[in-house]
Amino acid sequence: MAEELKQRIGNLPREEWTDPAREVFAFWGEPNAWEEGSKTNMSMVMANHPKLAIAYNTFGKHLLLASSIAVRPRELVVLRTAWLQKCEYEWHYHVGYALSAGLTMEEIAAIRDGWESPVWDGKEEDRAILRAVDELVDDSRIGDECWEMLGRHYDRQQVMDLVFTIGNYVMLGWAVATFGIPLEPGVDAIGFDLKTRSGESPAGRFRPFEKD
Repeated sequence: MAEELKQRIGNLPREEWTDPAREVFAFWGEPNAWEEGSKTNMSMVMANHPKLAIAYNTFGKHLLLASSIAVRPRELVVLRTAWLQKCEYEWHYHVGYALSAGLTMEEIAAIRDGWESPVWDGKEEDRAILRAVDELVDDSRIGDECWEMLGRHYDRQQVMDLVFTIGNYVMLGWAVATFGIPLEPGVDAIGFDLKTRSGESPAGRFRPFEKD
């Protein structure tokens, strides 16, 4: 069970919706966000600091749209960091994104157990990704054995993208926990047990800029 979030920085009040703040709302192409605000608490909280938000989103846009790392390993990274940090916000959304990226429920469940789970037998790339997350979080560096495993699957630029992707989602988890960013009202939250609040099975989901 994750520690209950204490909301310290709330969604930007409407009376403070400047044009720079609206640029944050609309950055990811969400329909009507400029006029009505974003439907995501993440964007609405980040809009409290538009300069930081745009700089961070620009970095995030590279990781999502221009990274040399494919979607599947990126989702392994996000879910492993979310599990380690008990970040319910990221876990909820990225379970759906991972399903859309082709991960199975069995694999998503095994992410909680880490790189040594037998689910990753015969899947060296996946195992190396999960191990890289753990080693960077625990030791602030990737060890030689894991580095060699990664080198069998990734070139120099891909490894660089991977390290920065891991760092990004660790940093994002810090922000969620420290600012106290909750899931949006009415969301059928996916718990760490992979059950939704309503009892429905988790389903795939897409980001605003992705097509079904």
